[in-house]
Amino acid sequence: MNQVSLILLSGALMISSAYGARPDWLQWRGPTRDGQIHDSAKAWPGKLNDKNLKKIWSVDLAEGYSSPLVAGDRVITVETRSKKNEIVRAFNRDSGKQLWEASWAGSMRVPFFAAKNGSWVRSSPAADEKNVYVGGMLDVLVALDLSSGKEQWRVDFPNKEKTPKPQFGFVCSPLLDKNHVYVQVGSALRKMRKDDGETVWKVLADERAMFGSAFSSPVRATIGKRDQIVVQTRMELAGVAPHDGKVIWKTPVKAFRGMNILTPTVIGNKVFTSTYGGGTFWYGVENKDAQQAVSPLWQHKLEGYMSSPVSIDSLVYMHGRDKRFHCLDPVKKKVLWSTADVYGDYWSMVVNGKKILALDSRGFLMLIEASPKGFKLAGKVEVSGRPTWAHLVVCDNEVYVRDLKGLTAYRWQ
Repeated sequence: MNQVSLILLSGALMISSAYGARPDWLQWRGPTRDGQIHDSAKAWPGKLNDKNLKKIWSVDLAEGYSSPLVAGDRVITVETRSKKNEIVRAFNRDSGKQLWEASWAGSMRVPFFAAKNGSWVRSSPAADEKNVYVGGMLDVLVALDLSSGKEQWRVDFPNKEKTPKPQFGFVCSPLLDKNHVYVQVGSALRKMRKDDGETVWKVLADERAMFGSAFSSPVRATIGKRDQIVVQTRMELAGVAPHDGKVIWKTPVKAFRGMNILTPTVIGNKVFTSTYGGGTFWYGVENKDAQQAVSPLWQHKLEGYMSSPVSIDSLVYMHGRDKRFHCLDPVKKKVLWSTADVYGDYWSMVVNGKKILALDSRGFLMLIEASPKGFKLAGKVEVSGRPTWAHLVVCDNEVYVRDLKGLTAYRWQ
């Protein structure tokens, strides 16, 4: 775990302590934004089955692919109701009882291949001890009071800055630090103040309506002892200085029509990514005097799609465009194995030690033993008869599954 990951995890634990002893899930892909539940977590059961995964409560929702978040005694969800309004709701963590609701107009229709998956909200919210920050499809970022749902501020970028409305909607999920929000919105990567939503800096701007609507979500990492925001635009991979927005390094990333979707995976001083129509890429970032330079180390024809990979013992486990699950060793420049079986279009994954809990978009939850020797399934349970594109959430022995039209809380015995 790098220094920035430790800082992010410490912040999450401080927030959790303020609410109580139970761990939280405050942002896209968990405490350190890489799908990892680190050493503070309890060991998971050795098997997954219908007997040790118990449903606690379930609520009906309108459509959405946004991941829920868990903050203290509440679970927050986002949905698109009646193709007209975006709704944010808070539920009691133990009972599923609704605590508050907020809404705004947010209707659009996404084009081309994306239309088959619907035009509802996609960006996952993020929360701190005060507010929850929510991305609306029409390039609107809204801050709501976590305890009451009262709107604190709203920035409508097409109206305020005359940026083009994104063709595929607001997809990027916000990254928080103590005082700021980092997110790809308004045709650029932006640093925004938490207290009023004003932009501090913006960089990597692309105001073409098609290619300015970024898919990937940023992460924060220390590479070569330098703190940076690592982000993929539709066309490039870059490291950006958090304090002033200076681009430290960047490189083009090949993808079909800018289908550069995954959250980048930082492993030491190297970065892994994979794209639709481009392949798999492994980059090194080196210090050169006061600068940093990025260089390609490996490229493979295996293509990612929308499922962000996870890393265990420097190996990469990735669900690919081919709907198979793969284990890659980027250091040795090898694909170690690929499953013969095919799965759904999308997986979200959470890691604890050497175990992976994966949610397939067809509604199946799977426990996998990570191994360089082959695919080892330790259990499979159907948790929904509807599509499950929202990211899986795991807080200790609590598992939250957001399907297309509902949210279900489980307890893993």
